[in-house]
Amino acid sequence: MRERLESDLGFYYAVGVFIIAVFVVGLAAFAVLNPGGIGTVELVGLSGGFFLFMVVYFIAISVQRLEDGDSI
Repeated sequence: MRERLESDLGFYYAVGVFIIAVFVVGLAAFAVLNPGGIGTVELVGLSGGFFLFMVVYFIAISVQRLEDGDSI
């Protein structure tokens, strides 16, 4: 695991996975703590926006790999 985190790209991937984990845990905690639950419209909007953010994040990582001359 350590050798994967020594490279910049490995670190960026680890941060992306950590962000996804924090998002999922936060949604689960909100669903448990909020007696009214999460509305469908809010959940779709929040999840859709987060999905787009993560897509752009991982595309940026791929672009950096291409700039460095690494193959995908």
